[in-house]
Amino acid sequence: MIIAKLAYKSLLNRRASVLLTLFTIAISVMLLLSIERVRIDAKSSFSNTISGTDLIVGARTGDIQLLLSSVFRIGHTNNGVSWKSYEYITSQRGVNWSIPISLGDSHKGQAVLGTTLDYFSHYRFAKKQNLTFNKGRPFAAINEVVLGSEVANKLGYKLNDSIVISHGMGNTSFHHHDDNPFKVVGVLNPTGTPVDKTLHIPLAAIDLIHGGKASLVHEHEHEHDEHNNLVGHPKQITAFLMGFNSPLYTLQIRRNINQYKPEALLGIMPTVTLKELWEMLAIVEKILLLFSAVVVLISLLGMLTTLLANLSQRRRELAILRSVGARPWHLFTLISIESLLTTLLGCLVGSALYYLAIFSAGGYLQSHAGISVNITMLSYYELGLIGVIMAAGFIIGLIPATRAYFYSLSDGMSIKA
Repeated sequence: MIIAKLAYKSLLNRRASVLLTLFTIAISVMLLLSIERVRIDAKSSFSNTISGTDLIVGARTGDIQLLLSSVFRIGHTNNGVSWKSYEYITSQRGVNWSIPISLGDSHKGQAVLGTTLDYFSHYRFAKKQNLTFNKGRPFAAINEVVLGSEVANKLGYKLNDSIVISHGMGNTSFHHHDDNPFKVVGVLNPTGTPVDKTLHIPLAAIDLIHGGKASLVHEHEHEHDEHNNLVGHPKQITAFLMGFNSPLYTLQIRRNINQYKPEALLGIMPTVTLKELWEMLAIVEKILLLFSAVVVLISLLGMLTTLLANLSQRRRELAILRSVGARPWHLFTLISIESLLTTLLGCLVGSALYYLAIFSAGGYLQSHAGISVNITMLSYYELGLIGVIMAAGFIIGLIPATRAYFYSLSDGMSIKA
């Protein structure tokens, strides 16, 4: 206890250099815990880019390719799904809801998605969070459009603005549909998913801007059948999402879809396919872990450098302690406790900074990166990481402690001030 008190007073006496070392360790602990939390929650959020959807059905292609084209708006499928097949499959027993989607058009590089009002009712992201409106409402007429948050912010659109859709995805647009402008009636809240970069229009509008006669007829029957006016009778769609009353129906209908004879279709379970896609991106996890390890290593090496530099300046102090009866192992213990206390305080401050950082950046990460960060108590794994840092700090502290052990009384007293 006496040595511990002496170590505490010694740290206070050298508080400037100690605070610098402590701050370095705290920053490294904060970064390590933050990177680890973001890594875990990024994986979870990636898996929940689309949530609550049991099946995605599209033309037969690769599982990941269908997922990328229908959910992430990356790439495209060569074929679509006939409307007849869509109606037949979604009429099967056990189907709770379905959302048809039609892609292929864009606006200033942002994807345009044709769908139905069920999209706003049943589409889920993250942990089954539903889409909400920042401004306005869902579309109610064939010439209305609902914008994702990033589209509205990036392009500066507001309610009642007029938008012209172009044929072709991304920045490659082959034709502008100037004769069919759309009015902005709603802006969604940020989700951190591809929804933010998407313009949503009625499914019937896709046929309308491409000259579909069926949709043009329904355009004048708004009072007769409003819902059908927004859906129309498209020849085909890009894909559709499905939700079932029971997981048993999911497996059964998925098998029937993959064996569907009228046309080559593919049904995928998005949660499973998302995990497969993340495994392909495992290098990202490894890079984050490597970065974390490097940050901690640099901070511990910085602490070692500081301790060794201070030790050279403290040789007279240590010699005086020897002269009043301190044994070599007393000096060894003193330096070891100092390094352990510095590491402990650094870990405590770093943990506090970690919670502050996560609390402050949680909303930003959700809205801009799609990472839903959980603010919880440190897990056993995270506590284990702190334990490793503590052990590493103690081991590193043994180096200057060992040097102090071998400093002789005559060596310390011979040093000039």
